Amino acid sequence: MAAQTSLLRTAAIHLAIWLATFAITEIALRIADPRALREGQSERTIAYRHDAELGWVPVPNSAFTVTAERPIHARHNSLGLRDIEPGATGKPRILFVGDSYVWGNDVEAEERFTDLLRERLPNHDIVNAGVSGYGTDQEYLWLTRLWDRITPQVVVLMFTVVNDRWDNSSNVRYDGYFKPYFATAPDGALRLGGQPVPQPRQLYFKEDPLVHNLWIARAAVFAWIALAHPQIAVPDPTERLVGMMRDFVTAQGATFLVGMQITEPRMAAYLEAQNIPYAAFDGADVYRGLEFGFHWTPAGHALVAQRLMTLLARAGIKP
Repeated sequence: MAAQTSLLRTAAIHLAIWLATFAITEIALRIADPRALREGQSERTIAYRHDAELGWVPVPNSAFTVTAERPIHARHNSLGLRDIEPGATGKPRILFVGDSYVWGNDVEAEERFTDLLRERLPNHDIVNAGVSGYGTDQEYLWLTRLWDRITPQVVVLMFTVVNDRWDNSSNVRYDGYFKPYFATAPDGALRLGGQPVPQPRQLYFKEDPLVHNLWIARAAVFAWIALAHPQIAVPDPTERLVGMMRDFVTAQGATFLVGMQITEPRMAAYLEAQNIPYAAFDGADVYRGLEFGFHWTPAGHALVAQRLMTLLARAGIKP
C-alpha cells in the first residue's frame, strides 16, 4: 500500500511539473509575442483563402476592412477580383494583372488607377485582377485561370521592381505563405514546382481551435511546417516568365503591355529587345512607411493612370 501511495505521489508530482512547465512556456510565449506566432491581419489572412495551385486567392463576394498605412474598405466580386462585377457590355476589355500595387493597398477602390482609367476610357471595360502578394509566376497562372471568364483584348502586366524578383525566386514569401514557383530544368525549360501548395501556418492559427488559442500549439505548428516544407530558392526566372505571359496573351490574339513600378534597367532592356511596349512610373507618390511596402498614394495612382493612358494610346487604344 505504501509503495502504491508513493507511486501515485511521484506521478502527481511529475504531472504537476509538466503542467507548470506547459503553463510557464505558454505565458512566456504570449509575453514575448514573437512575430512568427501572431495571427496575421493582412488582406491575405482576412479575405484570401488557401489555393493548392496558386498559394492563395481572394474569397469571392467577400467584404472587409484592412488597416496598413490607413484603413481601407475592400470588396471582392464573384470572380474574387477587387472590382465591379463584370458584365456583358460587348466593349473590348483591358485586363491589369499585378500584386498589391494593382489590388490597391492603402487606397479605396475609386482611388486606384484602374478606376481612374475606367472614367477616361468609357468605350472599354477595365478589369483589375491584382492580387496582393503575387509574383509574376502566380500572376501568369492567375491570368490563365481567368482568361475564359474575362477574354480581354489587352493585358497589362504591372511589374513591381521592389519585390517581384524575390517573389519569383522562392516558394515561400510574406512571413510564411507558400506559393508555386518555376525552376529551370536540365533541358533549359521552365518547370512548374511547389504544387500542391502547402497550407501556411497562418491558416492553422486562424482555423484550428487548439492552435488558435494555445501559443505553445502555434510554436509546434511553426516548427513542424519549417521541417516538413523547407524554403526553396531558384534562379530568378522573371524575364522568362514575362516572355511566357506575352506568348500566352498574343497566342489568344490579344495585345500585351507592361507597366513598371519604377524604371529597372535590366527589365527595360529585356522589354526593348523583345519589342514589348512599356511605361514606367518613376515619381509616383508613395506612402513612406517601410513596414507596409511603399504603396502608391491616391496622387501616385493618378500619375500611374496618366502614364498608362499614354502607353495605351501608343497601342492604338483611344478614349
